[in-house]
Amino acid sequence: MFKWLRRLRALPPIPEAAWRATLERYAFLGALPVAAQQRLRTLAAEFLRDKEFHGTQGFVITDEVALAIAAQAVLPVLNLKGGLDWYDDFVGIVVHPSEVVARRKIIDEAQVVHEYDEVVSGEAMDRGPVMLSWQDVLASSITSAGGYNVVIHEFAHKIDMRAGDADGCPPLPAGFAGKRSARESRAAWLAVLQPAYEDFREKTILAERFGAEPPWLDDYGATSISEFFAVACEAYFVNRPNFARDFPAVLVLFDAFFRPERA
Repeated sequence: MFKWLRRLRALPPIPEAAWRATLERYAFLGALPVAAQQRLRTLAAEFLRDKEFHGTQGFVITDEVALAIAAQAVLPVLNLKGGLDWYDDFVGIVVHPSEVVARRKIIDEAQVVHEYDEVVSGEAMDRGPVMLSWQDVLASSITSAGGYNVVIHEFAHKIDMRAGDADGCPPLPAGFAGKRSARESRAAWLAVLQPAYEDFREKTILAERFGAEPPWLDDYGATSISEFFAVACEAYFVNRPNFARDFPAVLVLFDAFFRPERA
């Protein structure tokens, strides 16, 4: 269905009890100012109107499941110009009861093909659906201390991919960081994110190989700068104090993008 036709449909009502239960379960949502919670609720209703949920392996999409995903998915775009337009390249959300094994294929520099299995809790496909493990979505209610949130992670990838392949730099608004061109804005973004990623990667390697103290963020962020962006977004939205302590420069960068009214 065309986007404009979908948006002619009435917003689905979100019962007050269900909304309060969602805010209580996911404390980082309940901690938002009242005005932000109201905007989040409206945006979540729009998300529920526009997206289609599909369960696998007999998993049933209940109102609780759909609302939990919607409320967390719209948090990153709550203050972005365009709102849900950032997610208009897909409709489907596939929910598995738990983690799934995905078959991967990569070609190395010598053009040798390697195939392997990877256990994943979520995946965002370029111009395709988002896959989530309900077990991990539900766990997000108790993993904020570690900065973990699978929904925000996958939808951060969707934001990143708005300009093409995920590379850790989402499409930036005109004049971002006071720059005149998109190229200059991108350079300013990477001037902050790239060294933060490289420092995080080095600390992760030292922890894995030499027993140094591991960094606070999920070490999956050391895989690539695009994964670092997604992992950093998780922590930024669910545990701002710890993120501010460990990544002050990235916090300022993310505020300028995700909360332009505060920058």
